[in-house]
This record gives sequence, C-alpha cells and structure tokens, in this order.
Amino acid sequence: MLDLTKRLVETWGPPGYEHRIRDLIREEVADSADEITVDGLGNLICRVGSGGPKVLMAAHMDEIGLMANYQEPESGYLRFTNLGGLRADTLNGNRVQFEDGAIGVIAAQNGAGKSLSDFYIDVQAGGDGNATPVGQPAGFMREMQVRGQRIIAKSLDDRIGCVVAIEAMRRLGRQTPNELYFAFTVQEEVGLRGAKTAAQGVKPDIGIAIDVTGSGDQIRGSKMLVKLGGGAAIKVHDPGLIVPLPIKNWMIERCEANGIPYQLELLSGGTTDASAIQMADAGVPSGCISIPTRYLHTTSETVDIGDVEACIDLLAGLLANDINI
Repeated sequence: MLDLTKRLVETWGPPGYEHRIRDLIREEVADSADEITVDGLGNLICRVGSGGPKVLMAAHMDEIGLMANYQEPESGYLRFTNLGGLRADTLNGNRVQFEDGAIGVIAAQNGAGKSLSDFYIDVQAGGDGNATPVGQPAGFMREMQVRGQRIIAKSLDDRIGCVVAIEAMRRLGRQTPNELYFAFTVQEEVGLRGAKTAAQGVKPDIGIAIDVTGSGDQIRGSKMLVKLGGGAAIKVHDPGLIVPLPIKNWMIERCEANGIPYQLELLSGGTTDASAIQMADAGVPSGCISIPTRYLHTTSETVDIGDVEACIDLLAGLLANDINI
C-alpha cells in the first residue's frame, strides 16, 4: 500500500490536467476490472461484476494547483490564479512544477502575502528568459514521508481515496454479487464536475464517495468527532450531503460485523463527490467513507495507516456481500 501511495501522491495532476495520474491508475487496475473506460470529461471508470445492484464509487484524481495567467513585464515573475482551494497562509516558499517540467518558487514581498494577488512565481532561468510562459498549469512538489503509523504527503486529498478504491478492487478479485463502478474522477477540487458526468453515465442505484476529511485532534483546531487513529470515518452530514439513514446504518453494521474500527463524521465545511452523485437523474442514495486527515490543502497532509486500512476493509466488505438497502 505504501509504494502505491507514494507513486500516486507524487504524480502530477491538477484539476483539468489529470492525464498522467489517470494513466498510472489505469495500469494499477488493469488486472482488477472487467471493463475500463474513460468518459468525455476524463473520468476513469472501471466496472467489476454485472447483474446486481449498481454501485458507483468515486475517488477524485485531481489535486489542488494553479494556473499562471500573467507575466510581470520588468521582472518576468508570473502571477497566477487558483485551481482549487489554495490557502494563502501556506504558499510562501513552496515549489511548483509546471506541465512542461519547469520549476517555480512561490513568493510574496517580505513573505507577507494575505491573498493570491500578493504572490508571484519565480521562474527566472537566468539572463533575460523565463523557464516557462503564462498559460501553464502547475502542481505542488513534495516527496512523501512515513513517520511511524503516519503518512505525510501532498495530494493525499484525494490520492489516498484512490488507494482505498484500488486496494478494495484488488481484494475483491472480480468476485462480487453486485455491479460495481469504480470512478476515478476529475475536477473535484473545482466543483465536483467529474462525479456529475460519471453518475449521469452509470446511473447507479447507490453512490459512495471515498475522500479525506478533517480531524478534531489538532490543538486549537475545529471541534469534530473524527481523529487520526480512530478508524474509518462514516459520514453522517456535510454542507452538501445528508446521508440517508439506511446508507449510514449499512456502513456501521458492516464495520461491527467485521470488527472494523470506525467513527462518525459530521463535517461543518466542504463536501465530496457524493454530493453530486446523489442528485443524478431522479436521485441516488449516497454516502461517504472518509479518511481522517490533518493539514488539508497543504503539502504536508497527514493520515494514519491504520485508518486507511480500515477504510479498505470497510469498502471491500460492503461490496463483497449482497446489498439489501
């Protein structure tokens, strides 16, 4: 699992530019799916089984990034706009990689940036030239590290959700009484766009998002029940999704039957692909398996290995058994 996680989190793929991570995931799941397709928006959709209830799983491939949109005429510094939820308080000094391979350093005058307009990207190549022009997307750079039971990396949101989906597919070994669609979605960070088209195309009976969530165990942090090391987080509510009681109970009962540690997630800000799936066609009962994460939308997002394993156990357990909801 750790090797797979490292490959995924260190692969470049901001919203709308997921082609590299999609190709990598396609290689990883080639032997675990009965059919693999790519829809018109770029979602990678893997079918496993046929004939039973149709279940759509969504884990998004994209990571937060930025787009260079203006070059200062005298200095050559690049100004930029966000691709997803950039946090101004984490930008100064970070390195980014553009699609063409150029490396840039984000900076603000005296490090005092408070909004994106205060920052610029240094891509000076020496002499009078820049290493890259405007119009290039970029993603953040940072190697994954492991500290005991903790994984620390950029883009765990939501490459760790992709890991959970891939490992559950492998565990199933194509054996399921259900008709499963694992969607590795695009452009979640800019409006759940991939999940919308995936749900419209699959027309599932049930939807499950696999995504990260916050943690309530940071000093002076937001109060919530979820903590690192507490097990899989079963969503109850967020601003975009009120989980139907049968879906929540289905997940809780599977955890209790299989001895999987779990906790309940009530999130006050943010939402997941399940928010989009639930409103496809005439409506799809949807839930979410969440991985507790510290320092979201930074280059040092942190998860607990035990929590990730609990999420894999839960997802595989749900899908390996008959679904009667």
